[in-house]
Amino acid sequence: MAATLDRSSPLPLWAQIVDDLRHRLLGGEFEDHFPTDEELTRDYEVSRQTVREAVRHLTAEGLVVRQRGRGSSITQPVLEQPLHSLYSLASTVRAGGIEERSEVLAAERRPAMAEVAAHLGLGANTEVVFIERLRFAGSEPIARDRSWLPADLAHGLLNADLSSGGLYDLLTTHCSLRISGGWERIKPVIPEPTERKLLRLPPKTAAFSIERLALAGEQPIEWRRSLIRGDRYLLIAQWPSGTSVRSDRLS
Repeated sequence: MAATLDRSSPLPLWAQIVDDLRHRLLGGEFEDHFPTDEELTRDYEVSRQTVREAVRHLTAEGLVVRQRGRGSSITQPVLEQPLHSLYSLASTVRAGGIEERSEVLAAERRPAMAEVAAHLGLGANTEVVFIERLRFAGSEPIARDRSWLPADLAHGLLNADLSSGGLYDLLTTHCSLRISGGWERIKPVIPEPTERKLLRLPPKTAAFSIERLALAGEQPIEWRRSLIRGDRYLLIAQWPSGTSVRSDRLS
């Protein structure tokens, strides 16, 4: 429902409408239909010029797209992920003001595949905890995560609520394990049809394939494969000031 505007406030009416619509957009209220100018004029009891000014500002913020003859429609926000330290998708989604949740596709013990065992430093067929989750930002899936962890260290995760939050917080709470380092390998891929359907990825849109090995001290704890929508996720590398670059390494 539209908020009641404070007509005695020094804040212009169009700015009050922007604040209200932004809050409603981030809350997922307009997933199926963004109101027309006529509907907004009626709901807020203002002039069409005031509504157009509000929508113009929402368009400038990238929250709304205006198309001639077709009115306005919402755009899905792109999440920006800095790469300067260990990060959490759950925290990134929440920092964007978006609801974060996960659909648990699998949570079980199983023998480790050869590749998984090699990364985790385990013997062949050693049991691991396998967790597969479909990660959501608001109402839309944004990533598919598959994690393998040594069962003798991470079996407590099978008793945890995996429907929201980051896996590493759960590891600390349920397994007394704290992730302190690791590495990632990131590359763009064209997803398979089944993966595209799972992520509701638009046609001809690429995704990020991310492989990660997480460590607690020197102990390998998690081998992960993630597939993240390329249209909703942006990776940003940052360097501290004063960092020097050797010219012979530039190409």
